[in-house]
Amino acid sequence: MIKQKMLWIGTVAVLVILMIFGLAMMGSVLGAKPKSLPVAFVMLDQPIDLPGSGTMALGEMIGQKVSGLEQLPIDWKLMSSEEEAQEAMKRQAVYGVLVIPTGFSKGVQSLQTPSPNPATVRVYVNEGLNMQAATMVKTILGQVMRNVQVEMTSQLLEQIGQRAPQLPVSSMQGLLTPFLVEEITSHSAGENNGNGSAPNMLVQIVWIGSLVGSAFLYLAARNANQAGGRKWQNSTMQVLLAVAFALVNSLFTLWMAKSWYGMEVDDATSVWMFLWLMAAAFMLLQLSLVNWIGLAGIGLCVLLFFFSMPLLNLPPEFMSQATQDWIYSWTPLRYAASGLRNIMYFGGEEGMLLPLGVMWWLVGICAVLLLASALRKNDDKAMKGSAMKA
Repeated sequence: MIKQKMLWIGTVAVLVILMIFGLAMMGSVLGAKPKSLPVAFVMLDQPIDLPGSGTMALGEMIGQKVSGLEQLPIDWKLMSSEEEAQEAMKRQAVYGVLVIPTGFSKGVQSLQTPSPNPATVRVYVNEGLNMQAATMVKTILGQVMRNVQVEMTSQLLEQIGQRAPQLPVSSMQGLLTPFLVEEITSHSAGENNGNGSAPNMLVQIVWIGSLVGSAFLYLAARNANQAGGRKWQNSTMQVLLAVAFALVNSLFTLWMAKSWYGMEVDDATSVWMFLWLMAAAFMLLQLSLVNWIGLAGIGLCVLLFFFSMPLLNLPPEFMSQATQDWIYSWTPLRYAASGLRNIMYFGGEEGMLLPLGVMWWLVGICAVLLLASALRKNDDKAMKGSAMKA
């Protein structure tokens, strides 16, 4: 048995499969490092005059400090107002916001008075955009603010110590926390949403369901063609049945997610409509492939799924440039997940033009390709063989 060629061919085939799927599942994820995560910085503080001489501009000091930390994987976006930063989060342009409020310097200075009124720095986290990136931004900004607090406390104690060698305990306690930090979650993923990965889960389930349906529709059409059926008629029926199957696929998937697993979906109608469009695009894409190249198209769809799946949860800033250019930039699963995320976490008001455009273009182009596959004559031999057997 060891001398059989099939054994060695099988061994090589296993190794090739392992390399391909290892590249798909681990190549783009393992070793991924964040680069230039966009974060908005809003500085509203104004300098204040100190008793005697000089001014205090602590907000400006914080701005210089955070912008000078080049080792941080942050791309600071300077914005003039908190409203502008919130609008940027709604457009999915930033993962978080750091706001130095009006009166920040005055609040810190008040710690040296009998009536302290500490200021509050606000940190916004855009959770719905990407949970992994948002969590990292939250951790980084929290650590930066703690470091600033320590540095500011040291400077204040040094200044006060020059004027008053001894301080009351109450004053010392206030100086240990010269300002407060408020963390605010924007566009929350909600409960039972897989930490914000619910859109990606729905896309993967619909893709697999569509792939199984496409395989059976292809086999049914092939059998009908071999039995002497009209190819144009069978191809047209494939398009119509694909849209009908997509309707069932999308409805059942959404119902299963909500009823069985308690997924939180606020606008179920909009989510279902996009799921239907997405499922139709997926199924027509898969059917057009298998109609032109046969069952090998199923293998291509499986490879596309495994290469795309790890990228759906990964922020683009974590990917290598090669991964972004060669896979992420064109995979339809990415646009489908983006559209669902927009509807589920951002209300679907902005940023839907590209996902909708991609899905509708897929539906149109793949439907035309599927109908055009009726012009192929590759089934003639199979039909003649069936006729001779009969």
